[in-house]
Order: sequence, then structure tokens, then C-alpha cells
Amino acid sequence: MYQVLSPEGFAEEELDPRLLLSMYRDMVYARVLDRWLMRLQRMGKIGIHAPSEGQEAAGVGTAYALGENDWIFPLYRELPVFVARKVPISDIVNRNLSNRADPLKGRDFAVYGDIKYRIVPAPIPVAVHIPSAVGFALSLKYKKLSEVVINYFGDGATSKGDFHEALNFAGVFKAPIVFVCVNNQYAISVPVSRQTAVERLSVKAVAYGFEGVSVDGNDVVACYLAAKRAVEKARRGEGPTLIEAVTYRIGPHTTADDPSRYRDDEEVEMWRRRDPITRLRSHLLRRGLWSMDEDEKLWQTAEETIRKTIEECEKNPPLPPESILEDVYATPPWHLIEEREEFSQLR
Repeated sequence: MYQVLSPEGFAEEELDPRLLLSMYRDMVYARVLDRWLMRLQRMGKIGIHAPSEGQEAAGVGTAYALGENDWIFPLYRELPVFVARKVPISDIVNRNLSNRADPLKGRDFAVYGDIKYRIVPAPIPVAVHIPSAVGFALSLKYKKLSEVVINYFGDGATSKGDFHEALNFAGVFKAPIVFVCVNNQYAISVPVSRQTAVERLSVKAVAYGFEGVSVDGNDVVACYLAAKRAVEKARRGEGPTLIEAVTYRIGPHTTADDPSRYRDDEEVEMWRRRDPITRLRSHLLRRGLWSMDEDEKLWQTAEETIRKTIEECEKNPPLPPESILEDVYATPPWHLIEEREEFSQLR
């Protein structure tokens, strides 16, 4: 398994300090925002949340490998990717609050998407977006564009037919796509050992004729470098790569889940000791690029910034009920027009 930063923060190769500090900042902001969204859900202010604690390195590292014109097909736990993509925190909060400033108008699970940032909204059914991502990537190739698609999914998706059909198609036609399987050890409650007989999910790429690589998903540098090579390869027209980022979901599958039913505290604590933020901070401290005073200030700033952003977002009014009838047809048919009028009369 590819690793650059050891769990203690030692590294065999050094990256640009500015890049490391920027990635660290985004990982911290992603962690703080994730915890705030958990609080908001427990307070009844948002419907549901899929926490990303522990997976910040996989999201931030791979997202940093993209160009600004590349496309992202996420799943529903890619909050660190959105932060790394420099999506405004207010956009993410409004999306979760499903208010009038929500770019997706309260549709479905509180997943994010916006064409401005080249992020395609995630679906809820596992793996169904993988064929769509491949088709989109092939359209870029057909148009002779230099853009690349990155497609995120979990270990559970590799057990679905969509995964196999999409990767086979991508391999045959050399689609400019990077598949990132964020292996957080569980598909809700099903461990990886109950999903596949292979030791590493990345070997599945061999059957489709392209490269697969497993990386330490808690090592942001390894995630970045592996994704950078894969993106450059796809951009050269050399086809796809499957990256397996081996990490761990510290929190529940969603706020509707009780993980104590299928895993023990000892396992969770073992992975907490491998925390990706702690690992990068240790490296920065060892290189003299960071201090504990700066670290404390960063966490405080992130907490205060996000708290104030949430307070402002909560001032936005809720969506009108008739918004549920919008954005289905280019020209609304007669029955939707009538229903919209009925909604307005109920106010």
C-alpha cells in the first residue's frame, strides 16, 4: 500500500510547504464543519447528515490533484472534497438547511452539487453514478477536451453491478476518469471482508485492463500524489485508474445509524490513533512549518468562522412548498400549473 507520511508524521519525500499548509487548513475546516452539521442535525435543524470524520485526507488529497476545469462526481460523504474545491461554506450550510438560498432547492439527501464548481450532485442509491461519470468522461473525450472526471464511491459500491459495468466500459474506451474508492471499512454495517475475497479492492482494476493502486487513505500526501499521477495519465489519453483509499469512518454511516451494533469501541479507538489531521500536523511540526500556537488559532478561527456563517444562513427563509413542483419540466404542463396555484391558495 502506497504511503508517504508515516503515522508518526515522518516522510521520505518533501512537498511544497504552501501546499501542505493549505491542505491542512482545509482538513481542519472540513472536520469543524462536519461536527457543526452533526450538531445541527441533532438540534433538528437539518434532516440527515453523513459524517466524514476520519476521511479528510482521502477527500482533500485527491481533490487537490484536480485542475479547476475538471469534474467531480461525488457520493454523499465528500464534504472534505467540497471544502478543498473552495466551495463557500455558506453554500454547503444552505444546502443542508434546505432554505431559499439552497442551490439545489431542498432536493433529496443534503448532498451538494453546483455546476459553478464542476460538482455533479450525488445520488443516494449506491454506485448508480459510476456509469454516469464514465459516460460524462467519454463525452469529454469525444469533444477532444482536456478535462478529467474524478468519481468517488465507497467500498460497498464495488459489490454492485454498476461498478463492474462502468469500469469495464471505461477500460475498453480509455475514458479520462479517475475512480476513487474510499474504503472506510463498512458499507453501512457490512464489513469489507463480507463483500469481497480480495485483500485489496484496487486489484479489481486488473480485470478491466487498467491500473489500480491502494493508498493509505489517512495520508493526505499519498492520496494527493497518487491522484495527481492518475489525473495526469487520464489527461494524456492513457485511460482510467482505480485508487483505493484505505481509511475509516469514525462516526456513524449517517445520523440515522447506530454503529455500536456492528463494531466495537476498541476498533474505533485504534483508527482514531491514525487520525489524518494529527498525522499531517506532526509532519508540519517536525519540519518547523507549524507551531502549536498557530494550530490552536486555526481551530479557533475555523470554529468561529463556521459558527458565524451558520448564524447568517439560518436567517434565510424556508423554501415555499410549491418549489417541489419546479425544475421537472422545461415548460410546466397544465397539471403542475394547477397544483402550484393550489399551493399558493393554501398559504
